[in-house]
Formats: sequence, structure tokens, C-alpha cells
Amino acid sequence: MTALLRRSTKTGWHHFTSPLFESSTLVSLSSRVVLAVPRRYSSDFARPNAVSANISQSERLSSRTILVLSSIISGIIGFSVAKSWESLPAQARNTPLKPQFGAPEDFKRAIDELKEAFPHGDTISTNPKDLRIHGFSDYDYRPGRLHSVVFYPDSTEDVVRMVKIATRHRMPVIPYSGATSLEGQIRSVHKHVVGGICVDLSGMDRILDIHEADSDLVCQPGAKWMDINDTLQEKGIPLFFPLDPGPGATIGGMLSTGCSGTNAVRYGTAKAEWFLNATVVLPSGEVIKTRRRSRKSSAGFDTTKLFIGAEGTLGIITEVTIRLAPVMPTTVAVVQFPDVRKATEAVIEVMNQGVGIQCVELVDDIFMAATNKYGMSKRKWPVKDSLFFKFQGASPASLQETANVVQKIVEKHGGTGFEHARTKREADELWADRKNAHYAGMALLEGARGWATDVWQVFIMLGFLTTDRFPSNSVPVSKLPELVYETKKDMAAVGVVSTIVGHVGDGNFHALLLFRNDEEKKIVKAAVHRMVHRAIALDGTCTGEHGVGVGKKIYLVEELGQGTVDLMKTVKRAIDPLGLFNPGKLYPDDEDGDAK
Repeated sequence: MTALLRRSTKTGWHHFTSPLFESSTLVSLSSRVVLAVPRRYSSDFARPNAVSANISQSERLSSRTILVLSSIISGIIGFSVAKSWESLPAQARNTPLKPQFGAPEDFKRAIDELKEAFPHGDTISTNPKDLRIHGFSDYDYRPGRLHSVVFYPDSTEDVVRMVKIATRHRMPVIPYSGATSLEGQIRSVHKHVVGGICVDLSGMDRILDIHEADSDLVCQPGAKWMDINDTLQEKGIPLFFPLDPGPGATIGGMLSTGCSGTNAVRYGTAKAEWFLNATVVLPSGEVIKTRRRSRKSSAGFDTTKLFIGAEGTLGIITEVTIRLAPVMPTTVAVVQFPDVRKATEAVIEVMNQGVGIQCVELVDDIFMAATNKYGMSKRKWPVKDSLFFKFQGASPASLQETANVVQKIVEKHGGTGFEHARTKREADELWADRKNAHYAGMALLEGARGWATDVWQVFIMLGFLTTDRFPSNSVPVSKLPELVYETKKDMAAVGVVSTIVGHVGDGNFHALLLFRNDEEKKIVKAAVHRMVHRAIALDGTCTGEHGVGVGKKIYLVEELGQGTVDLMKTVKRAIDPLGLFNPGKLYPDDEDGDAK
């Protein structure tokens, strides 16, 4: 708060006026407050001289009176400002997110300027086919619109130039890389605008540095996790990146959505410290690096995590340093149970033994029937709720020890048919049946399409999940049987064919809901809505792996609370005051309120 200093030639007083006090909403004393201080006590008064020494006693008393009055007025002002300041955060938090987009002619000028700045023919595309590929997705059922232009950068500098042009013409910027997102994160969907600049980062896919001794790697955002692991294997480097979402996912997208996968039970999620730092282009065009490459740092708060899960709304990731883990021998086992409750109880006890578990996957009886029908498996499975385990250990002996412990526990909980792979080939074949979950499920209903859900469940280090194309919800593991039971009962009541697959080791499960036409799609959509509310009511989350995007933002207030959502919006406004970066995603619309 900057005070304005003014001298009066008539009175010899210095007047301090603050613009803050002009507002009647902040200070109720008057429309304008002037703090009068005797000239001799002002900041530039001269040293006492012979004249000032002869000031009369009455003048001294008058000066003291003025000082006392000034102190009283200052106290009143300070109290009023403090009380008013307390209300400012709430007022700021309640300010709606209102993006300030340009008009269609502004967008046209921006595209022309982009073409001038990047004259090479393959950097800028307005081809209708290209716009449609980038504006719509076969992976979800969110509304989509065509982007205005697709931009293919090759470097951080390219992104900076594009951002400055977009800001100048107030044109939305939508990041894009692997295109595997399930919640509409890459769509041009904001209801107040048509189009924008789709920034396709898939060409920025280079591995820049591998630091084997430090167990980390520096890459561009378009690098795919599977390609990174293949490269490390080809180079004979016994390290890998353990986060394993869907095939085709890129490092930039994985960071931006806060991803995870089947390995989360052993290695955690994107919100653990697998992303050591990131180079980010902010909406202002400024480039920042969130931290150094050292494994640990307590220098300030962790700005890397500010961008994890931000879904491109705060900045565009152009470079990432990821942490690697040592490759360990693994093997696989499968066991059947009489019901989901018994299977879940067995998992909780197994996880509390501290044995080498890399993955624990729950599949229901309908999924096992679908696997048999799909025809890719070399065996016919019992149609029962089942668990797939992936064991991890330093030696064959340690793997066998883990298998023995797990077999004993699962049989105690009613598990039967425990099958432990004897070779790597057997293990790969067993695990392939789990990895073909989506395609096996689609085989259940001829001509059907799938809506996947992502529901998350938390229990110490455990959870459970579903998505939208697989709904993904999560609750405390102790609540998982209730969630799965109520979900299966709901699906049966409305006649929806569905399968359930869960990363039960970390409390996450997916339900694939099948439909064949628009009428069935409406039924499925309503069922997903109930599923999410059910998970949140059990102290879970609306999304365990897939992020928020367009599909889940209506549930954020219900799950996180208004205060937390308001804080997220405050951060967004501070970093992106024009609201140009990936508009319409992540943050609930102000008129939505709670999702009922």
C-alpha cells in the first residue's frame, strides 16, 4: 500500500493520502482520509535550530495534542484497514473466472501472425482433417469443437513465440501430446468461444540426457513412457520409468493429469517425486524451471507440483526431468475368490505383510467371462472374481518366498486355483489377459461402445478406482466391497452390461459400461453420475487416474470443498489473468455449484 506524500504551503503540514482509503467498501470513516503530521515530525524535517528552541510552551502542548490525535486516527485507520483486509481474500476468491477472449477477427490476425513467424509448411496447420483429429477423440464422449489452428513446436523458444502471439490477440491455447486423455482435456470446449490454438507437442519427443549414475533422465514433453523404457533397455541401462498409464501416454500429459497405473501400489503416482523438475512456459511468455536436478531440496515450496494435475491450465511443459527406478525381476500369479469382499480382505492382509508386491489387480466374474469370449487368452478361466498379482524381488528365491506368503493368505480368505507362472513367458501371457481388459470387455456386447469410469479409493497406501470410459472412483479400501457391491447392483437394476477392473493394491478401480445407442448412453451416463457420488460419500474421489478435464469438474466442490476450489481458482487467476490456457477444463464453472 503506497501512501502519497503531499506538503501544504499554508499550514506547514505533510498530508499522507492512500488510494486504498478512497473506497467506502474498505474504510467506513469517510470517503477520504488525510493523516496530518506536524512538519517537524515528518520524514524530512530539519534538525532543531535556535528558532525552534524558542517554541512556546503552548505550541509544544499543541504539537503534543496533534500527535495524540494523529495516533488515535492512525489506530482507527489501521483497525479499519485490517478488518477490511480480512474480507479481501473472500472477495477475491468469489470473483468468477472470466476468460477475456478476442473476437474472430483477432483470432484470424493471430493465425496470420503465426504463419509469418513460422513460415515452414509443417509448423502451422489449418487443414480441416487435422483440426478434427485434434478437436475430437474416440477415447471419450465429451462435447468437442474444432480448433482454429494446430501448432507443431520444436522447442521451448517456439512455444514462447506462440504464447506471446496468442496473448496479444487473446486467443485460447490448448496443449496436446499423446491424445490418450479420457476426460476431454484436449478439447476446444469453452462455451464462450469457438476455436483456439491447439499446441501439438508430440513432435517434441526427444530424450535430451540420461544420467545413469543419478538414476534420472531429461526429456521433452512428447516423449512416451514406453519408448523411454525401450530406449533404456536397448542401451543396456538397468533402469526404467515405473509410472505406467495407457500405452501412448506422453511424459508431458502424464505430469499434467497426475497419472498413475498398475505399478502405483509399489511406486506411487505422478504426485510422488517421479518428476524432479519441469521447464514451463507461463501465460506471460516467461520461461521458468521449477527446481534443480538434485534428488532432494527444501528450497521453498515445491513449484513442480503446482503443475502436476494442472492439465495445462497454468503453463505449457516443454522439458521434464524424471526419476528412474532399478529394473527388478518379476513374476505373476492368479487366484479366484467366491466374491469381491473375500478378495479385498485378502489384499489388505497381503499388503500388510511387507512382501514384494508390484501390482495387485482385481477383476470381476463378468470380466473373466469376457476374457474367455475375447479369445486372445490361451486358457479358459473360471468365471469368478479374481486377483492378478505381480511379484517383485531381487532373486528367484525372494520371488518364491513372496509367492508362498501370498498363497497362504489368499487360501485363508477362500482363494482357490492359485496359479504361479513358472517362466517369464508364462508370466507375460498371464499378465496379457489383464492388460486386454478394455478389448475383452467390449466383446461382451456386439456392436457396443464403452464408457469407462475412474473411481478412487484410499486406505493408507491403498485405494480403488474407476473412469468414464472406465469410470474411476476411489474410497478407503475397507469401503471398497461396499462400493463395488452397490455399483454392480446398480448396473444390474438398470440393465447395463459392465465389467470391473481394479488396481486394488492402491485402491483404484475402473468400470467399463457398455451401450449401443443414445438411449442406453443416457442410462449409462446417469449410472456413472451415481457411482461418483457414491465414491465421494465413502470418503473417496471422483477420479483416481484420469484427471478432471471437462468430465469431472462438476464434482470438485463436492469432493474438495468450496475453499479448496476457490484457492485453485485464485492460483489460476494469478498466473493466467486472461484465462487463455486450456479454458473450460479443471475448474468448476461458477454457476455449477455442487454436482447434484
